[in-house]
Amino acid sequence: MSFFGKGPVSGTGGKLFATAMMLAVCLFVAFVAALLAADFWYVWANAASGTGPDRTSLIEKLFEKEIIAATKLSFLTSTAATAISMIFAVPMGYALSRYRFPGNRLADSMVDLLVVFPPLIVGLSLLVFFQTPAGKWIEANLLKFVYQPSGIVICQFAMAGPLAIRMVKTTFDEINPRYEHVALTLGCTTAGAFARVALPMARNGIMAGAILAWARSFGIFGPLMVLVGAVRMRTEVLPTTIYLEQSVGRIEVALAVALLMIALALASLVCLRFLQTNRAWEASRP
Repeated sequence: MSFFGKGPVSGTGGKLFATAMMLAVCLFVAFVAALLAADFWYVWANAASGTGPDRTSLIEKLFEKEIIAATKLSFLTSTAATAISMIFAVPMGYALSRYRFPGNRLADSMVDLLVVFPPLIVGLSLLVFFQTPAGKWIEANLLKFVYQPSGIVICQFAMAGPLAIRMVKTTFDEINPRYEHVALTLGCTTAGAFARVALPMARNGIMAGAILAWARSFGIFGPLMVLVGAVRMRTEVLPTTIYLEQSVGRIEVALAVALLMIALALASLVCLRFLQTNRAWEASRP
């Protein structure tokens, strides 16, 4: 079997071109692998040399009450932010995919705007919003967000929601609307065609959007520092744990927490790849 697979490779020039493309792949993969290897090496080497906590002590430090509380809060807020994201992602993704309405392109652009927003600006914008009359009314009468755990959820939603919406919209874009039209001719209502045809066909994409939103929520840092701070046992999540640990010189503990987050990110990626493979297999069925 050819090393270059099924690509348009022919002759010496084609192989040189393909080699150059593969070189870019290899360099990027090597860059990411080097970063991961450096993290593992630092923790392992310092533990082995005695300059840092040994492996047993390091594991014990990961079970300190502050880190356990941060881990629980990370899982809780990320799950809540993902749930809110999907409440918006499914109807918005469907509407942006199927309907053409005044402001359609504006709404679509607004989704992407939060994706490209610098994270610190998201946090700053949220903080400023809660200083406006509308924001003050929300905090006085509904729910407090500034320097509160609920503020973590709204930061995570602001960063993860757009990714979920984009993923779900792309999924509905790939589903031929003729299936829903056929359902309408067979007596389904519009809502029935959505619930019985479009939604089941989009389930893998919706699940992938939820996983992506959860992984994104779990790892955000910048907006949290602006809106809720990093108060131990109150607004501390794992990304802020890393910041707090390295700020007091406990680099090994910070890296150990980072490796835990990397493992969770890899698990999320495995789930995404599985869903994408399953989705491609279903699409290829006659």
